[in-house]
Amino acid sequence: MSKPSKTKRLLKVIVGIIIFFTLPSLLFFGFVYLKYNEDLPQGETGAKADALAQTMLTALDESAYLNTDYIEWTFKGMHSYKWYKSTKECEVSWDQLTVVLDLEDSTNSKVFVAGQNYDGIEKDLYIKKATDYFNNDSFWLVAPYKVFDKGTERRLVKTEAGKDALLVTYTSGGSTPGDSYLWHLNDHGRPKSFQMWVSILPIGGVEATWEDWIITESGTQLPTFHKLLFFGIEMSGVKGLNL
Repeated sequence: MSKPSKTKRLLKVIVGIIIFFTLPSLLFFGFVYLKYNEDLPQGETGAKADALAQTMLTALDESAYLNTDYIEWTFKGMHSYKWYKSTKECEVSWDQLTVVLDLEDSTNSKVFVAGQNYDGIEKDLYIKKATDYFNNDSFWLVAPYKVFDKGTERRLVKTEAGKDALLVTYTSGGSTPGDSYLWHLNDHGRPKSFQMWVSILPIGGVEATWEDWIITESGTQLPTFHKLLFFGIEMSGVKGLNL
């Protein structure tokens, strides 16, 4: 009779542990969903949307960004980048890995492990991972400059406060085509935040700030911090140079 009772006690402990760890998470998700989830807004395409996008680019001095040859930064202290914009290459480093990405032809990319050239069976996996890292982490740095990229759709949205906001949808390209971002601008046209409707998040309309902007040596304006819900996303060691 002792074995069944021990089994029951063990099952109760296991169930209790599962509830202990999952219930707070479910309650937290429910709270966040009810508080922040929004439907993707409707907007109008055309000249007014494009004009608002251009206002944002003018406020950021887009020409300085376009003329910047090299950008360097570290994303959340985990992934480091040396992006040679003019030659369309980027060194992506994390852990003991460095991938030199050819951003036009990934088959020309090179992989180094602990400083040694690597051509093993995981080479393509490392290149794919570096590409995904770059697509995500560079977006958090230079997304405002990508509103006229190929495959983008721009819409003018009126917010509840009566302000003009810019909805940009990426219909192709990157790692997650179909994602949409609603840009909110300050009185000078500089981005102060965007809301996201993205495949990676189960909640639509979550807002992230764009703040702590710096002007790099090349003159390009780049953010160094975002606040997303209760979390911070930091870009450290941000540099922009004309080589």
